[in-house]
Amino acid sequence: MSVSGNLMDFLDEPFPDVGTYEDFHTIDWLREKSRDTDRHRKITSKSKESVWEFIKGLLDAWSGWVVMLLIGLLAGTLAGVIDLAVDWMTDLKEGICLSAFWYSHEQCCWTSTETTFEDRDKCPLWQKWSELLVNQSEGASAYILNYLLYILWALLFAFLAVSLVRVFAPYACGSGIPEIKTILSGFIIRGYLGKWTLLIKTVTLVLVVSSGLSLGKEGPLVHVACCCGNFFSSLFSKYSKNEGKRREVLSAAAAAGVSVAFGAPIGGVLFSLEEVSYYFPLKTLWRSFFAALVAAFTLRSINPFGNSRLVLFYVEYHTPWYMAELFPFILLGVFGGLWGTLFIRCNIAWCRRRKTTKLGKYPVLEVIVVTAITAIIAYPNPYTRQSTSELISELFNDCGALESSQLCDYINDPNMTRPVDDIPDRPAGRGVYTAMWQLALALIFKIVITIFTFGMKIPSGLFIPSMAVGAMAGRMVGIGVEQLAYHHHDWIIFRNWCRPGADCVTPGLYAMVGAAACLGGVTRMTVSLVVIMFELTGGLEYIVPLMAAAVTSKWVADAFGKEGIYEAHIHLNGYPFLDVKDEFTHRTLATDVMRPRRGEPPLSVLTQDSMTVEDVETLIKETDYNGFPVVVSRDSERLIGFAQRRELILAIKNARQRQEGIVSNSIMYFTEEPPELPANSPQPLKLRRVLNLSPFTVTDHTPMETVVDIFRKLGLRQCLVTRSGRLLGIITKKDVLRHMAQMANQDPESIMFN
Repeated sequence: MSVSGNLMDFLDEPFPDVGTYEDFHTIDWLREKSRDTDRHRKITSKSKESVWEFIKGLLDAWSGWVVMLLIGLLAGTLAGVIDLAVDWMTDLKEGICLSAFWYSHEQCCWTSTETTFEDRDKCPLWQKWSELLVNQSEGASAYILNYLLYILWALLFAFLAVSLVRVFAPYACGSGIPEIKTILSGFIIRGYLGKWTLLIKTVTLVLVVSSGLSLGKEGPLVHVACCCGNFFSSLFSKYSKNEGKRREVLSAAAAAGVSVAFGAPIGGVLFSLEEVSYYFPLKTLWRSFFAALVAAFTLRSINPFGNSRLVLFYVEYHTPWYMAELFPFILLGVFGGLWGTLFIRCNIAWCRRRKTTKLGKYPVLEVIVVTAITAIIAYPNPYTRQSTSELISELFNDCGALESSQLCDYINDPNMTRPVDDIPDRPAGRGVYTAMWQLALALIFKIVITIFTFGMKIPSGLFIPSMAVGAMAGRMVGIGVEQLAYHHHDWIIFRNWCRPGADCVTPGLYAMVGAAACLGGVTRMTVSLVVIMFELTGGLEYIVPLMAAAVTSKWVADAFGKEGIYEAHIHLNGYPFLDVKDEFTHRTLATDVMRPRRGEPPLSVLTQDSMTVEDVETLIKETDYNGFPVVVSRDSERLIGFAQRRELILAIKNARQRQEGIVSNSIMYFTEEPPELPANSPQPLKLRRVLNLSPFTVTDHTPMETVVDIFRKLGLRQCLVTRSGRLLGIITKKDVLRHMAQMANQDPESIMFN
């Protein structure tokens, strides 16, 4: 059998590692696209041969939709289980249900026949720990016992979470969105979306949210959904053998994650498109929509909150907003932008300190200390003691006739006869003023503690704490505007739209606008943020206030720095991520960036027909490059193509095993015909099939602005620099990132990974 015949077999039926990439390497998007086109062409031509091949072709075409269905079902189920478990374990810190210990406080009182409407939070079946242990519900000793048990439960949950992450799945920590953005841009992080990560992240997410730490489950749910996507794509060869196609599935999975996190399927699709995806063809848009729809439907079927809603803080308002209110809405946008900037700067400084000092060596101790401080300060204040989702729910709520919250403790007019939904503005009672200063303290506490919590070695989302900060600020502004309108309704700004006895101002709306502004300030989301918030409230008429706040917060935050929190963490970790939003305006040329530079050894190249197997093996051993340009000869330096390091290693290894006569001094050639060799020389090795005959090239005078654009839009790993067909050097993605860092006066060595 001929040499080329053997190699054709080797490449047509590759063994496991061919076409795959090593850990912490970037994929070649153009190559993956070309491989998928070849595969599709082969399936189409085979489908005309027989009915069985036609059915196989149909199954291949439908496999994408099947994967989306499976992702939606699993992501929705896991989100429902997490919601139910968090609900129970959060209440477990305060007490237990006697009839069934697995019931949360609310479920326990639902099932009780002795619960009255006025005391719907109290029922004989639910007992606080002090009642259960020392038979006391009031008094100092009962309060201290409940306080201590609250702290102990919080510490237990946090310790279990950080221990599980540390021992079983180190990649389960953090939000996961910066890494998912990097993976979707073409970077390989093995194990980041693995089965262990999925299992541990799901379990520890329940523990950390229940512990009362200032973090949310929404960001990590995107990571969980992407783990589901990675698992199901590995079951279909169409996705498991093509890293480019796999990333299309992961983009759709990210949409499903946001869909179940906020009950916002359309917002999820837009979030994937705007925030995390790098390559998002129209086909992926439809599939993302389908995955998000299935995930939302699954969560709705589980109904974790018992209110037929997908999230805890769904609200409906009955009062329209007025033009004069745009001013406080824009002010909340300014606050959101300033908070976003402050948070990003402080959090990145703290995370950098964690990386560069001894602090990073004690992740368990750090989590325990932060949990203890959070629990000790949080318990006395009712707004920090309750779960953050419940807090946001209370702040978003409109004060109806049946509300028992302190925030709704207004002084009622005894002569009022109005329908329940349309309660006029009223003077604030003592409860509202108490709630205001408690909210002010809670706001300061949340702002400070979230800076230290985000980035610890536990699953930690940022959406909910950011929304809580904005909702607290917004509710306080809303109550202020409401009281101003009530007491000064004759002022010119209120005269036209706020008559006495009218329901003019909705403080809950201000909380919602503030939440959107703060989330926008931290993440720099705009379109997807407004759609998510609109889907949360179901109110189309509040889109303008939300848009005004989101745009203002982005403008204000961008004035201090273009990076959102996820981009900042990508740069902190040194991931090779080329952000589409970054502009490169410097007037450098390809020749300034390419390697080798002056004074450096010449470029390592392969010649087309004059190197032996031993020469190539020595070159591979002595260098750590991902691939080598192939030239006609060292004298002419005329470029022929590019060979990947990994495929060269596999080709030589396979040829030694399968082909007779291949020895260390066998000549390797990349041409169609073998070179002329002496009669007694060993059998040559043909490797034309591992050669990329159309590597991407630019001339040495190409502006770097164009080169950066090419790397971004085509997802290149490397680009060869030529002049009149003669090879001069090479530019890799890492070189581009280092050059961009250098031009921005940053440390170019901060780009750590290949």
